Amino acid sequence: MIRGIYETSKEVYGAPKITYILRQKGLKISQKTVTNYMHEMGIKACYIKPKTKTTISKDFSSKLKNILKRDFNPEKPDAAWCTDITYIWTYTDGFVYLTSIMDLYSRKIIAWVLTKDMKASSVLEVIKRAKKRRNVNHPLVIHSDRGIQFTCEEYRELTKDLKRSYSKKGTPWDNACIESFHSLLKREWINRYKIWDYEQAKRLVFEYIETFYNTVRIHGHCQYMSPDSYEKEYYNRQIQSLQNYKTINLTGTFS
Repeated sequence: MIRGIYETSKEVYGAPKITYILRQKGLKISQKTVTNYMHEMGIKACYIKPKTKTTISKDFSSKLKNILKRDFNPEKPDAAWCTDITYIWTYTDGFVYLTSIMDLYSRKIIAWVLTKDMKASSVLEVIKRAKKRRNVNHPLVIHSDRGIQFTCEEYRELTKDLKRSYSKKGTPWDNACIESFHSLLKREWINRYKIWDYEQAKRLVFEYIETFYNTVRIHGHCQYMSPDSYEKEYYNRQIQSLQNYKTINLTGTFS
C-alpha cells in the first residue's frame, strides 16, 4: 500500500502524507514505521535541488504598498490572489517563463501562462485568464513583487478593479506562498526531466498543475485535501448554510 500511494503521487509524497492516507484507509500505523518501510524499499519523496539561478533587475518604488501584509489565510476563495514569475531552462529555447496566479484560500493555481519572453504583454495574459475563470465582481487583493511586469502601466490598467499589493523591496517572504509553489513545481516535477524545448516544458507544467497539483495532490493547508476539493467543501458549506437559513425563515425551526 505504501508503494502504491507513493507511485500514485508521482513519487512526491513522503512519510507524513503517506501515513495520513493510510490512516484515512483505517490502518493504525505511525509515521516512523512508514519511514522505516520506505527506507527498506529504497523509496523517498522526490527532491531535486535547482542548479541554475538567474537575476532579474526590478523597478522599485516607495509608493507601492503591501496591503496583504502576509495574511496568507483568507476566509473564502477570491479574497486574495498572489502572482509571480519563475524560469524554466530548456535546451533549444533557453529560458521560458512561467507566470502563475494562486488563490490564497485554497492554494489553487487559478491561471498560468508559459511564455518565451518576459514582456508585459505576454506575461499579463495570466491576469485576463484568472479574471475570466473566476468571474469575480468585487475588488479582491492581488499581491506580487515589484517586477516591471507588475508595475507597468498595462498591468495597472488590467488590475484597476482590483486592490494591488506589493512585496517590500528585497523581501520574498511577503509573497511566500507563490514562491513556495514554484519551488515545489521544480523540485517535485520539472527538475526530474531534461527539457528539450518550450512545448515539452508546457506539457510538463500542464500535467503537474492541471492533473495533479490542483486536483489530486493533498495539501497540509487544505486539511489534507486537494485545492479543488477544499474549495468544493467551502461552497458546499455555503449552500448548506443558505438552506438552513431559508428553513428557519419559513418554519422558525430546523426541519
